[in-house]
Amino acid sequence: MMEKIGWNNWLLILGVVVLAVVPLLIVQDSEFGGADGEAEAVIGEVNPDYEPWFEPLIELPGGETESLLFVSQGAIGSGIVGFVIGRYKGRSERNEKSD
Repeated sequence: MMEKIGWNNWLLILGVVVLAVVPLLIVQDSEFGGADGEAEAVIGEVNPDYEPWFEPLIELPGGETESLLFVSQGAIGSGIVGFVIGRYKGRSERNEKSD
């Protein structure tokens, strides 16, 4: 039984890697931009006289900093989700032992 679980894990890891790499290989000469830049371009086409209501509180020094903040936000969220799932899993195992 444990050997089958091990193979399932490796197949899942392989599937994730394939899903991450294949689009990068298939789509050539493409720039992967964010939704903010796309929205700004569309707003400029629809209404060239548009003036933003607010300015950013902090101007970040570059795209690398934005990427760092984005990845950090994702990591923190993943950590919270993993903690909650582990907590519920531990609670259910503890309840099964006490029964």
